[in-house]
Amino acid sequence: MPRIVITHAIQDPRRWLAGKAERVAAAPGAREVTDLLALDGSNQAALALEVDDVEAFLAMVAAMPPEVAAQAESHGVIQPFTVYVEA
Repeated sequence: MPRIVITHAIQDPRRWLAGKAERVAAAPGAREVTDLLALDGSNQAALALEVDDVEAFLAMVAAMPPEVAAQAESHGVIQPFTVYVEA
């Protein structure tokens, strides 16, 4: 199962961290989800996870359903995303 890392800016670390359960539920086939905050205290964050179907996950990120986009906005996520896939 490939590991994916998504980086992006956030408005507030506490607000973003509080939404972890919703992020996990919105990621189809996701396991081993880890939230990461920038050590320098900036507004940069990362989400690392393993997914069953990389193509389906990447398609969802590229064209987020309205409810997922609204959820990200409610967590203070600032786009764009940078997505890394385990080689």
